[in-house]
Amino acid sequence: MSEHVMLGVSGGVDSSVAALLLARAGVRVSGLFMQNWEEDERFGECQADRDRADALRVCAKLDIPFHMRNFAAEYWDQVFENFLSEYRAGRTPNPDVLCNREIKFKTFLEHARALGADKIATGHYAR
Repeated sequence: MSEHVMLGVSGGVDSSVAALLLARAGVRVSGLFMQNWEEDERFGECQADRDRADALRVCAKLDIPFHMRNFAAEYWDQVFENFLSEYRAGRTPNPDVLCNREIKFKTFLEHARALGADKIATGHYAR
């Protein structure tokens, strides 16, 4: 059986093209939508809901399995609390650095492996 690749899908162009290219290459690919923030409905429609719907549509169109995982607690604990601490100390933190290390390439990989994936892929940083 071929290797199983779990693709981080956002509903955006980069991950959608990555899904298409992997599927066309004959890779056994599944999509995993990561929700990293809990939005308050009092402030309007949650953008993550639209992003998730777009990601689901892309996966359905390409006939690849779709999974969704809420990483908001991990994001808060491992990324956002550090951001707040650094900001309070007068520094200008970049939360993307911790998010990449702790969420996208650690927690995401762990969850992908739990779903039977051998590898992960994203559309991020594609050239």
